[in-house]
Amino acid sequence: MKLSGARLLIEELIHQGVDTVFGYPGGAVLQIYDELYKCKDRIHHVLTAHEQGAAHAADGYARASGKVGVVIATSGPGATNLVTGIANAYLDSVPMVAITGNVATEALGRDSFQEVDIVSITQPVVKHNFMVKDVTELEQTIKEAFQIANSGRKGPVLIDIPKDVQISECEYGVAVLPKMPDKPKLPYDQEGVIALLSQAKKPLIYAGGGVTAAKAEKELIALAEKLNIPVTVSIMGRTAFPDSHPLSLGLVGMHGSYVAAKTQSECDVLLALGVRFSDRATGNIARYTQNCKVIHVDIDKAEIGKNISPDYSVQGDVKKWIKEILPKLKEQKHPKWWEEIHGFEKTKSKVEGDFHPKHILETLRKYTEDDTVVATDVGQHQMWTAQYYRFEKGRTFLSSGGLGTMGYGLGAAIGGCFGRKKAHTVLITSEGSFGMNCNELCTAVHENLPITIILMNNRVLGMVRQWQTAFFGKRYSETVLDRATDFVKLMEAYGGKGFNAKNCKELEDALKEREHYKGPILINCSINPDEKVLPMIPPGKSVDDIIL
Repeated sequence: MKLSGARLLIEELIHQGVDTVFGYPGGAVLQIYDELYKCKDRIHHVLTAHEQGAAHAADGYARASGKVGVVIATSGPGATNLVTGIANAYLDSVPMVAITGNVATEALGRDSFQEVDIVSITQPVVKHNFMVKDVTELEQTIKEAFQIANSGRKGPVLIDIPKDVQISECEYGVAVLPKMPDKPKLPYDQEGVIALLSQAKKPLIYAGGGVTAAKAEKELIALAEKLNIPVTVSIMGRTAFPDSHPLSLGLVGMHGSYVAAKTQSECDVLLALGVRFSDRATGNIARYTQNCKVIHVDIDKAEIGKNISPDYSVQGDVKKWIKEILPKLKEQKHPKWWEEIHGFEKTKSKVEGDFHPKHILETLRKYTEDDTVVATDVGQHQMWTAQYYRFEKGRTFLSSGGLGTMGYGLGAAIGGCFGRKKAHTVLITSEGSFGMNCNELCTAVHENLPITIILMNNRVLGMVRQWQTAFFGKRYSETVLDRATDFVKLMEAYGGKGFNAKNCKELEDALKEREHYKGPILINCSINPDEKVLPMIPPGKSVDDIIL
């Protein structure tokens, strides 16, 4: 059948299994939005307050659902407003397809109204991007975009569609998706890996976002249990292994637990699964691998040897690799190693005060289910959440890891809520991050989303101020927020419900109100501005320099 480019786009999105798209209309995408209107019984469009919020929502949708997130924006400023969200998805390997309109092909390159070269602008932060100048190429392009976004190391793909291509017609249903070519992989010494794991006296698993991307949570549990190996996780791998499991040591890295950091420093074999060895995770690289051999399993060849030179490397899907190697490994116990680890557990950071973030998160956890999606913004509250909130199931933690995007959280929570069919969702944020994209409250209220917002309000830019305290002689340059914002009234102005909490009882009272209200609520929790995220390994240092 013959369709316009705009209608072809919508039909192919539906064919790809897309049920929800996020975006903001404009002149260069009017044809697309007209077709969305005609197909609104088959595909739901979520109108956000800003294109950046739409991009973060598509990102959160993808993380929570395991599907490809889709965002639509107009040309010029609409397209450039997507860039931060696209970059965020790229650094965290999130499958996303961003669709932008552009001026007609004959007007390209003439500085036409709202024209930008979005393909060139986004080149460094996408897996691939397309400029479609012929409508007969559109169907094939969309199919390839979804395939690229959701294969290998996942990531964002951009499709730029000029106005005349949206209007032109062509046959639909004729494109055939070519098989992606098999790229040569790095050689793999399976016998050497098995021997090293079998001989290890003090092994440790370090699991990252690649475990979640591969949907390998069950396989990771099976591997850890068979070898009786302790498991640590990165920020991106935070839900890869359940916190309640006896082999779990939790978060490792700059703000990980002391026991996780000490265990990593003393292990003799480090099995790294789907991680990129970020500087925030490793600290001093020379010290990081001083006592251990490293086995690195990752789907992206570019990550192997980039930051850490492994003794053995495996390029491939984590889930497939575990399934392949598990039957060839013998069960192990490591009682002496576990006795040593239990000794590390005696050293802990002290938590003081009645309304410490730890108490806030533990109180919140009593009112959430294991499969509740929790989104965060970026800063101290993000690290406290990673430290203290108990995660049990995969894809329940939405957080900006690589880019560290303040303002990510509310959009991501909206997308995550849709990704879980409007199930109860939580956003943990702070006044600094929340102030950047709180305009998306109108989206949450309009869509009547059951989102609980926990705002940890310390009246400062907490993480930057913490660094100023530790490394800059307490010179608090532009980190004290002398603002008169009343977040409860702001929430009410947008049409939601707001509460103030200065202790755990007031927090519990507000959380109980949540059960009687279907829309979004905000709880403004007043905390001490001098509260620190601890432990902390200073940048470039090791566990020997840890601040407790």
